[in-house]
Amino acid sequence: MGTSVGTLRKALAHLEGLGLLDRRQGSGNYVRKSHERETVYAFFRIERLAGGGAPSAEVLSVDRLPKPVGAPDFGNGTAGHRIRRLRRLDGIPAVVEEIWLDGTYADRLEAEALRESLYLTYKETLGLWISRAEDWVSVGKVPEWSPASFGRKSGDVAGFVERISWSLAGVRAEWSLAWCDPAVAKYVHRLK
Repeated sequence: MGTSVGTLRKALAHLEGLGLLDRRQGSGNYVRKSHERETVYAFFRIERLAGGGAPSAEVLSVDRLPKPVGAPDFGNGTAGHRIRRLRRLDGIPAVVEEIWLDGTYADRLEAEALRESLYLTYKETLGLWISRAEDWVSVGKVPEWSPASFGRKSGDVAGFVERISWSLAGVRAEWSLAWCDPAVAKYVHRLK
C-alpha cells in the first residue's frame, strides 16, 4: 500500500499504546476487545470542535501528596496520587487535567505505567473498576502549572469540568479537574 516499514511500526506501536492492539513477538498483532462499552467514557468525553479526534495523553507529573484542603470527600485515605496530564486530540493540545486518586488503592503510581485511559489502568493494575461518574461543567481559570504548549496561558478563562468517580463498591475513588481550550475542543455527552 506504499507505506514504509518504519511508518507501519510506529502506527502499530501507537495502537498498542492506546490499548487497542496486542503485539506478540513471533506470533503477530491482535486487535483487543473494545472496552468502550465497559467504561463511562462511552457516554461523555472531549472532542474536537468538528467532532472526534484521536486522543493521547502526556503525563506531566505523578505525586503522592496529602489530599488538598477544600477537596470533596473521596476515598478513605488522607493522601492521594495527583496526576497532571496534557491531553491532545489529533496531536493538538486540548485539555490540561489534575486527577486525584485516593492513596489507598496503591502505595505508588509510576508515570510510565499510566495508559491513555486511566480507568483502564485502574482496572487492570489496581483492580479498581470505575462504574459511575458525575461531572459539573462550567468555566474556570487555567492553572499556573499548565505547560506552555497548552493553547491557553495561566489565568486565562477556559471550559472547566470537575468530576467525582465512584468504584463498583460505591466508594468515591477519584476527583478530577480539567481545563479545556475552547478554541480546540468541546465537552460531549451522549446517552446510548
